[in-house]
This record gives sequence, C-alpha cells and structure tokens, in this order.
Amino acid sequence: QVQLVESGGGSVQAEESLRLSCTASNYRHNCMGWFRQAPGKEREGVAIIRTTGGTTYYADSVKGRFTISQENAKNTIYLQMNSLKPEDTAMYYCAADWTTWNCRPSPYEYNYWGHGTQVTVSS
Repeated sequence: QVQLVESGGGSVQAEESLRLSCTASNYRHNCMGWFRQAPGKEREGVAIIRTTGGTTYYADSVKGRFTISQENAKNTIYLQMNSLKPEDTAMYYCAADWTTWNCRPSPYEYNYWGHGTQVTVSS
C-alpha cells in the first residue's frame, strides 16, 4: 500500500549537521513526521508537520536545532538537524498518519512507517 523511504542518515561528530529525507509513495497524508528510537529507550516523536497548513511540533530536546519541512509536489518531508549532540544518536523513522488530523507525537497514531535511517553522533 503506502511506502515511506528515508535517506540521509550517517555518522557525524558533535556540532555537525545532517538532513534527512522521506518520500511517500501515495500522495500526501494528514500528518507526517520523524520519530527516533535509541537502544533501551522508547520511540519518541521528534518533529511532526501537518501536510495542509504546515503546523509543526518539535520535541523540547530538539527545539532550535531541528527543522521539519515539506515539499508537497514530491510527497517529501525533510528534517534538517543542526548542532547535533551525542544524545541525538538513534534510529530515525519517518511516519505518516491517514486516520487523524491531530499530528501528535505518539507512535500509536501513525499508520505507516519507513524502515529507518541510522544517525550516530560522536563527541
């Protein structure tokens, strides 16, 4: 059905930047965003965007450093990650929600998931 494909992860040093991309196969969704999960931790919402209107959510830990954006014509969202910290190390997943318009950072409210892209930040 719907497929999400992430790219852009990698290994960087602290204070460096990365840009993640996620492309959806079947048009836009109500909400799209990025979640991350580190070993031993729960999956957490990082940044969410409402595909119509552009309203955004950011986790407190990334505010001022990360920026989520969208390119509607390409069914693509991005996550610009600046001033990366070792604490940002995690598998980053793209997610899409077609059932609600809430765009909340809860993984239980998202229907489709990408396979993830690893981000590793060393000090």
